[in-house]
Formats: sequence, C-alpha cells, structure tokens
Amino acid sequence: MKKLKTILFFAAITALFISACSTETSLQRLLGTSASSVVFFGCKTPAEGEVNFYFSRDVKVTSLYFDPPMESEILSQGEMVTVRFNSALPGGSLVSTDILVEDKSRNTLNVLVSFRTRNERMPELVINEIRTAYSNSNGNARVEFVELKAMSAGNLGAMRLFAAYEKKEPIFEFPPAEVKKDEYIVVHTRSIEPGIVNETGTNLGESKGNDALTTARDFWMPGTLKLHDTNVIYIMDQDDNILDGVLLLSSNYKWKDSMTPPAIEMARQGMWSGSEPEDAVNTNGNTATRTINRDEYRTNSHSAKDWYVTVTSGATPGKKNNVGRYKP
Repeated sequence: MKKLKTILFFAAITALFISACSTETSLQRLLGTSASSVVFFGCKTPAEGEVNFYFSRDVKVTSLYFDPPMESEILSQGEMVTVRFNSALPGGSLVSTDILVEDKSRNTLNVLVSFRTRNERMPELVINEIRTAYSNSNGNARVEFVELKAMSAGNLGAMRLFAAYEKKEPIFEFPPAEVKKDEYIVVHTRSIEPGIVNETGTNLGESKGNDALTTARDFWMPGTLKLHDTNVIYIMDQDDNILDGVLLLSSNYKWKDSMTPPAIEMARQGMWSGSEPEDAVNTNGNTATRTINRDEYRTNSHSAKDWYVTVTSGATPGKKNNVGRYKP
C-alpha cells in the first residue's frame, strides 16, 4: 500500500490538466497522498472587481498571486473560492493568476490560469459583413474577416467571437477598447501582412494591411484561420449571452453536427429565426470581393432575409455595406 501511495504521489506531481477560464488555458499541478485529487473546474467574474474559482471539493487558499499585481481579499472558501481585488484595470483586461489550494486531506492543487476582468459596459453589436474567401495575388492579400458594427458606445473587452465550423472555443477574444456608436470593427483571421496591430486606442489608422482603413477599428487573429462559408458565427458576452449571430450555408461545405447546438442556442435566445440548415443565409457565389453582407437599411429580423452576397468588387470592410446584390 505504501508503494502504491508513492506511485500515486509522483504521478500526481507530473499530471497536467487543461481547463478553459477564458480563451487562455490553465495549468494544474497536483500534490498530495489521496488517489482522489482535487479538480479545478474553471473561473468566472460575476461582478466588477471579483472572481470565482470553482473546485471539485471544499478547499482553502494557501497562496494567491495576480499578474499584474493587485491587492486582494478572499471573501469565501469551499468548492467556490471568491476573491475581491482592487484594480484600476479597464473592464475585460487579461489577468494571470497563480492560486494554491488545499483540501481537508492536505491534497494540494496549484492552478495557473488567466481570466478577464468584469466588463459592465459592453456595447450593442451586430455582425455586419463577412469574407470567407481568401486570395493573395502578387502579395496583394485579401484575408477572411468578420466585420461588426457598434450600435451603441462601450468597451469591447472580454467579448468573444465564435465560428462553429472551425471550433467550439472562441476564435477571438477582445482586449479592452472603447468604441463609439456606428463604429466598424473588423476582425481579420490571418496575420500575414507587415505592420498590422490591434487598434485598441484612439488611432484607427495605426494598423497597416490591404483592408485596414482609418474608418474602422482593426483586430488581427494570430496565425492563419480559414473561415468557411457554411458556419454559425456569433458573439457572446461574459455570461454566455449571445449578442448577435448569423447562420451560413453554401454548397461548398456540408453542415456539421457540431454547428447544431450553437444554432439551437441562438434561436432559443432570439438571435436567429430557426436553427436548421434551411434557415441559414445562402452564401453561394461569394468570393474575396463578393462578401456576405447584412442589409444595413433593414430592421434586423435576425433571419436570412437580412443578408445577401454583394456584387463583384463590392467588399467594404470598415465602412458601409455595398447595396448591390450578386445575381448568378
């Protein structure tokens, strides 16, 4: 039995588990003598200046560090550990945490995790234009993007953009950035051009690139992500409320089973009319210059009626949509 406990002890030391607390991953190091170890489930920011850490059993905090450094107070311990921190960080700021906890059997769990501070000032947004085709002729890159339009002023921090065809996790999580009403925000899914930066300040001409305009706020996803024209694209806040979304369907790619749950959730929250493939926008005919557009002059009905494929050379990332419609 003693030998078994020793084996379990050293196995626990080297065990690594991945858990999502935002788009960042968490690293867990397990120490102790019990075969049943404490498990970290994740964290949430329920209120401004607070964060909850969730565990599989009652624990107490042995040590806690934040980066950037912040003074903090532990409000409650148990299966949920609630911490209040004093911070002047903007809502949606990224914070790294090193928390060490211990259960009644003296099993110790060390978690390294990141979270974003609570953002109480998220603007109302709509998805406005989408490019799902990529071209790069003689270095003249046209990369995929999702354009958003701010229907009210606010802070983008901690908003999450999803594309269900690509993956279950968010494809992009916004850093803090103040936006004005009617401002356009363009999320480019490839970072392949020189001089591109995320425009989080007041200078909308800071980023370079073929589709980066001074009339829009540009963000660039690391690496390269192919955005498909069969998809469920949507935006979520920190409480998993869907703020806006669109269903897309083309003859190029089949509808994935993994796309159905978010489509159902969009319909349940009233963000799309229907959740079946036949309820999606027909995106056939789209190209790098014929993007998928929302009719900005139509009352948003959260349905395919609001959308169309624009004419050739009609792509307008960062400004009002071209009203011309593609006719095959």
